[in-house]
Amino acid sequence: MATSLTFPELLDLVDERSAVLRAAAAGASDPGAPVPSCPDWTLADLVDHLTVVHLFWASAVRAGAGFTPAAPEIAGGLTLEQALERSAAATADLLAALREAGPDRPCWTWWQAAGGPQDSTAVVRHQVQEAAVHAHDAQLAVGAPLPVPAEVALDGIDEFLALSWGTAGPWPHDPALVRLRTTEGTDWTIALTPEEPTGSAGSAGSAGSAGSAGDAPAVLELTGTASELLLALHRRRPAADLLAAGAPAVLERLVAWPRLG
Repeated sequence: MATSLTFPELLDLVDERSAVLRAAAAGASDPGAPVPSCPDWTLADLVDHLTVVHLFWASAVRAGAGFTPAAPEIAGGLTLEQALERSAAATADLLAALREAGPDRPCWTWWQAAGGPQDSTAVVRHQVQEAAVHAHDAQLAVGAPLPVPAEVALDGIDEFLALSWGTAGPWPHDPALVRLRTTEGTDWTIALTPEEPTGSAGSAGSAGSAGSAGDAPAVLELTGTASELLLALHRRRPAADLLAAGAPAVLERLVAWPRLG
């Protein structure tokens, strides 16, 4: 699940995607507008969520390995302008903690069960995706959704498969081979089994194998842009729109399977 993006590039993307979220919220006529992709939240809630997430992970990075930080509490009752300023300060605090730590500092992560890296690079990589998906949420709320940039979405798919599928536990249904194909030229082949999901990425036209299942026909194949596939995995758009082959019922079970986090 290693990223092809450098540590400085990941830092810049956290900053950029967080700013995109705040820009969308700042342009809203009503900060109490509902977020369609997060039904229990308003735009103001979404801004505060990003603030809490960034403060939490700044604490995690500074604390180092073996310490689980507590979720921070933030005051309510702010105007949208004040909440946006607080969010920008939280993003700056996260980036400062990450720059101070450098790319290799060990720290707590929730994805230990997936066997993924527990260091500051893994944290900043995940925070790119946190900010990118929620920026799209904010854009949806103001009626102006834009695609997730391709480099962000491609890295996000790879990370999602490793972390969200990798920590979901055994696949509780009949074994399935899933292929995700992007129009940008990268694809993934994943074997879902009662043991654990396994797979790899490859270039278009030569899908990576998943153990002995690599040459078997895919039970499911999803095709679309990297942004479309990433947003479908995060349940931000209908995955059925991207179904190129396979049974819709299997797709429904797949989309509902992992816990999003």
